[in-house]
Amino acid sequence: MKIGKADVGVALYVICAFVFLIIPLPSVVLDVCLALNMAVAFTILFNSMFAKEVLDMSFYPTMLLFTTLFRISLNVSSTRLILSTGSPGNVVETFGSFVGGGDLVMGTIVFIILIIVQFMVINKGSERVAEVTARFTLDAMPGKQMAIDADLNTGAITDEEAKKRREKIQEESSFFGSMDGAVKYVKGDATAGLIITAVNIVGGIIMGMTRGGLAFQEALQKYAILTIGDGLVSQIPSLAISLATGILVTKGGKEADFGNVIVRQLFGLPRALYMTGGILTFLGIFTPLNLLLFVSFGAVFIVCGRMMANTLEEAKVEAAVDETEAEAEEIRKPENVVSLLQVDPIELEFGYGIIPLADVNQGGDLLDRVVMIRRQVALELGTVVPIIRLRDNIQLNPNQYIIKIKGIQVSEGEILFDHYMAMNPGYVEEEISGIPTIEPSFGLEAMWITESQRERAESAGYTVVDPPSIIATHLTEVIRKHIAELLTRQDVQNLVNNLKETNPSLVDELTPKLLGLGEIQKVLQNLLSEGISIRDLLTIFETLADHAVVTRDTDILTEYARQSLKRAISAKYFPGGEATQVVTLDPKIEQEIMSSVKQSEQGAYLTLDPERTRAILKSVKTETEKLENLGKTPIIITSPIVRMYFKKLTEETFKDLVVVSYNEVDDAELQSVGMVTA
Repeated sequence: MKIGKADVGVALYVICAFVFLIIPLPSVVLDVCLALNMAVAFTILFNSMFAKEVLDMSFYPTMLLFTTLFRISLNVSSTRLILSTGSPGNVVETFGSFVGGGDLVMGTIVFIILIIVQFMVINKGSERVAEVTARFTLDAMPGKQMAIDADLNTGAITDEEAKKRREKIQEESSFFGSMDGAVKYVKGDATAGLIITAVNIVGGIIMGMTRGGLAFQEALQKYAILTIGDGLVSQIPSLAISLATGILVTKGGKEADFGNVIVRQLFGLPRALYMTGGILTFLGIFTPLNLLLFVSFGAVFIVCGRMMANTLEEAKVEAAVDETEAEAEEIRKPENVVSLLQVDPIELEFGYGIIPLADVNQGGDLLDRVVMIRRQVALELGTVVPIIRLRDNIQLNPNQYIIKIKGIQVSEGEILFDHYMAMNPGYVEEEISGIPTIEPSFGLEAMWITESQRERAESAGYTVVDPPSIIATHLTEVIRKHIAELLTRQDVQNLVNNLKETNPSLVDELTPKLLGLGEIQKVLQNLLSEGISIRDLLTIFETLADHAVVTRDTDILTEYARQSLKRAISAKYFPGGEATQVVTLDPKIEQEIMSSVKQSEQGAYLTLDPERTRAILKSVKTETEKLENLGKTPIIITSPIVRMYFKKLTEETFKDLVVVSYNEVDDAELQSVGMVTA
């Protein structure tokens, strides 16, 4: 591994700290090191001020540890020189005489003030902010992760952007967790400096009196000033580091240019500057305060306010011009034509009146419901729903929404904001007043009622739902209806890859040797089109592998797959506990349908006489209405060989009709209430 110059420099910086603790330093070398210490401290301070986000200083806790160790080692070296020679070098002597004014009392007061400011204000505040920030950052992690998942599911961000945001959240939590502990270094450094100063004064007096032959007053004057100078030299860099720590932990995780943001927030509101200028002018004129000073300051603030107002107006005009130019430039770009060719699989467009339902800042939860729809369909049908795009459309009525599949509108609805939809389940006799409407998902009669009527309607037995639930339910039903056509070859490839991780032998046997990806897609689409879950992909693939050696007809393979899924089909349509009422198919009709089946290269098709077809469909309508009148799902039982042809015969006329073969029934009790005949 190659070692860079920066690595060597950092290593030498740390090693020097250990050397200074052991080997006495000449006063000249000590001066150089003290100057370097101050330079490093101010560099860290200014870097923390102008860093746009805290992660720009992600190694700050490590810097804090290194600089603290280096500063303490210099304290030890300067103490050794003060006590041994009484001449610790130019830097310490200058700070003691010049900054302290050469006066013991003045120097002591300045030193004590520095200690108080660092201990009571900066260190204590930074420690508390770091602790709270670390706690809140860790507590907020789950919410931030959920927000990223929601943005990813709605298509607002890509997988790569989601990965970067997750990494940033992790880095922020690690940083603030480290800062919570690293602040203790600063506090400990200040404490150590205070203790070293006290030891130096006592030790200096003893050394001056016993070895230097000085009187107590002379020893106190000489060594106390040198010690205070040493304390000031170490406390000023320590104060700079403490201030840098406070800036970082109070800046938080936001991206910001420190100086610009502070100036903009402090002097960015003209009204505040006008009022400040007026108050200062008033105080200068009507009180004994210095007239020239306060009126001058007042005039400066008023002029600055006027200049800021002009700047803001110019910025608005420039922003409007830039936006217009950007839009024009965007239209002129040739690649934008290519982006218009892309079609979203599922879109939900709504008028501006529905925007509050989708806006998280206004308490809307429609985005969360969309995420739950994708999860619900995945659990129910075993396939991943494509990303659902949510867009506002000013061309729609305020309360209108439309649902598009592959860019084509397939359904629409309208809601009343701040109203609830009440539906009579069929047995409620009490009538309620409201605005008549039609429930968009199932076409049921309903009423729009107000919040004050909700409790009464629920107590009477009405089913009451809010607008977001209406939209979510409608969207779910549309997705269920079109899920087969939304299943792409890429989706199938992803399902195959997932299964291959646990069953590689099965996948290798089936595809591409026996069936191509498109043929598997067709079988899965056939199952989904009739509401059969493909979640048990292992069973489906094993069935296909067993029968694909005999036939590659996807319709026939679908029937074999359905029969292997009979437990799931029975659980869906024939729940245990009571007999399920169904309609059967006349064997003569079955024989007639099979006689009219013709095979072609594109698959099998029916050549049934149109008159016979109409007669059969009329009988189907008559018999299934018996079940619908009883509030039951219309189910027709046929023989296995006829099922798929009878389904094709009836699917255009009776889209919700369930056709099941006898081989798809698993230990269910059936009760026939009619027979389709013609």
